[in-house]
Amino acid sequence: MSLPTTTRAVVTGLGVTAPTGLGIDEYWAATLAGRSAIGRITRFDPASYPAQLAGEIHGFTAEEYLPGRLLPQTDRMTQLSLVSADWAFLDSGLAPADLPEFEAGVITAGHSGGFEFGQNELKALWSKGGQYVSAYQSFAWFYAVNSGQISIRNNLRGPSSVLVSDQAGGLDAVAQARRQIRRGTSLIVSGAVDASICPWGWVAQLTSGRLSHGKDPKNAYLPFDDRAAGHVPGEGGALLVLEDERHARDRGAPRIYGEIAGYAATMDPPPGTDRPSGLRRAIEQAMADATVEPEEVDVVFADAAAVRSLDEAEADALVAVFGPGGVPVTVPKAATGRLYSGAASLDLAAAFLSIRDRVVPPTIGTSLSPRYEIDLVTGTPRAVDVRCALVLARGQSGFNSAMVVRALD
Repeated sequence: MSLPTTTRAVVTGLGVTAPTGLGIDEYWAATLAGRSAIGRITRFDPASYPAQLAGEIHGFTAEEYLPGRLLPQTDRMTQLSLVSADWAFLDSGLAPADLPEFEAGVITAGHSGGFEFGQNELKALWSKGGQYVSAYQSFAWFYAVNSGQISIRNNLRGPSSVLVSDQAGGLDAVAQARRQIRRGTSLIVSGAVDASICPWGWVAQLTSGRLSHGKDPKNAYLPFDDRAAGHVPGEGGALLVLEDERHARDRGAPRIYGEIAGYAATMDPPPGTDRPSGLRRAIEQAMADATVEPEEVDVVFADAAAVRSLDEAEADALVAVFGPGGVPVTVPKAATGRLYSGAASLDLAAAFLSIRDRVVPPTIGTSLSPRYEIDLVTGTPRAVDVRCALVLARGQSGFNSAMVVRALD
């Protein structure tokens, strides 16, 4: 099926639940101020684990935002997702009840599913017996459950799905939402929220070999730094309301943050081969999809793995496309940790806020290594008339995704 290229997918609402703030105002203020949320894990005792730091969300009480009937059947990840969706709709100025039920859908990304819920039910199984396992375990752990619960809560019965590509998923889901809007759907709620800070989830994350074992929160996650030794995980993310531009304007949307202008995804070759990373190709194809030249990109929100080989590959790709120091680069997730599938969608929200406020947020903590010929924004925010931003995300096993977002004229 050929897709109409004149249909613009615009973003009209943002819903953020991040370690540095609940809601876009709190999150953005902390991001510009360079406040970090990385600290020693409090959701369980991490003393016996080599990695003990995370970006946790504090002050979130699900009972304040959701009906009691939902709490026994949902994992923390899903509770955060439902609230993010509520806030995204509120920001968009649109009540889901005002939409025809088949006119809107939900497309999210998942990394691990409801690990905390699953852990608690397995504990009940082993310690008490099968009759003590919740019937909700059948779906509460599932990586697709966020899409399902958001759809049910808001009666969104249009195109819905879930994508799984680790951290790249946050961009892949939004790209799929854009495809559905180009096919004629008026509105899609899209993005990702993850939360796997529990012993079972922690063990799974440790198997990647990429977690920082640092004990000092100020020095544990240092992308593009000579001291880099892995990343710090976090929880949270963002959901976005995407609409057909005509639909948004016809209903009088209170704001349009910008459009999803270009996207591409590639895969890295298997380890041990001499073939280069596919990240540069993803960047170039996303820019071609957006009909954007390198000099038109005002900022790059980097993936920033804080693993030397991965940081080198990303910096090399940026230099190859933009030239040495050719574009400001930032890593707001240095303050939150990497939120897995939620990280890229949170970067998308930050990119649109950068466009709105004409500012590039800083990367905290990092001292840029001279080996990386990139213009990393550190210390304080930088005033830039941001009209076009590039967001990058990479997932375990070689996923690369790139997305171009820009302001509307």
